[in-house]
Amino acid sequence: MANVISDETIEYVGILAKLELTEEEKEKAKKDMGRMLDYIDKLNELDTEGIEPMSHVFSVNNVFREDVVVNGDDRDSILKNAPEKKDGAFKVPRTVE
Repeated sequence: MANVISDETIEYVGILAKLELTEEEKEKAKKDMGRMLDYIDKLNELDTEGIEPMSHVFSVNNVFREDVVVNGDDRDSILKNAPEKKDGAFKVPRTVE
């Protein structure tokens, strides 16, 4: 394991994450972080020359559709079940004075 994480780094990450770690948890976190950094180093060894960057493994295409109103202006039907209505809209209790 070439990447050794210091105790100060674990303390700092714990503060940022607002975690209170026991000594045992700190040791485990140090090992886990070290393994993550080792894996990143391994990935950096790969030859990516000529490989285009991507944001998804599969190609993603937006499917656009026409923006068409399908339910129309059915105000009377919508307001039929309103407990109270005023000027063609729902009347609700005032929430702000």
